[in-house]
Amino acid sequence: MDYASHISVQDLNVYYGNVQALKHINIDIPDRQITAIIGPSGCGKSTLLRCFNRLLDTVEDVRVTGKVLVDGENIFDPAVDVTRIRKKMGLLSQRPFPLPMSIYDNVAYGPRIYGQRNRRQLATLVEKYLKMANIWEEVKDRLHEPASKLSIGQQQRLCLARGLAVEPAIILADEPTSALDPQSSQYIEKQFQELKNQYTIVMVTHILRQARRLADYVVFMYLGELIEHGPARDFFDNPRQELTKEYIKGVIS
Repeated sequence: MDYASHISVQDLNVYYGNVQALKHINIDIPDRQITAIIGPSGCGKSTLLRCFNRLLDTVEDVRVTGKVLVDGENIFDPAVDVTRIRKKMGLLSQRPFPLPMSIYDNVAYGPRIYGQRNRRQLATLVEKYLKMANIWEEVKDRLHEPASKLSIGQQQRLCLARGLAVEPAIILADEPTSALDPQSSQYIEKQFQELKNQYTIVMVTHILRQARRLADYVVFMYLGELIEHGPARDFFDNPRQELTKEYIKGVIS
């Protein structure tokens, strides 16, 4: 199956001080599919993900070389508007970080920043994105309660709704279910399967079973290097590299 590219990584290198965290990464991330980035802890998975929305800019003593093209635009070009690039990305972290405000205001926060002031339209947007995150029925009667009162699984879905509310084109997820109970994890996975029809989803996961369940495309990294990548079925059924075979079998972790 051929995939259209949404993100193109070209000879990407990342250095933390004198330590090289990513080494000559070249890969195309397919559009409107779920791409799972897998590999042992410390292999560079999260570093690669943070390159896509320029979050590495907030880390001291980091140097990046190479290109990351999003919709054909090099996001590391010095002239690029980083805020505009980040608006294209919805980020879901390992642990949810709801804003210290109501459930309603968490979702309305992004649209307000980008100029939406009409109360009726805001209410419509809040309902729309809470439904897309599969949490509307649980919170519709308590929208003005603090988001901190939600369970951690509900908070993660609220953060997903908040990310969707800025109308991104790409959802970045860094081990989004690692802090959740099994039922909450299933909610997130189910939403990803539905959302991929509208968004490109790039997900870091350390759970091979999850990658098998969700991924259309798989990227395997080891010690900062890209070892193998390809459509999920080919990747898991017919891995080409010996290191990939060992990782899938659990020989290395």
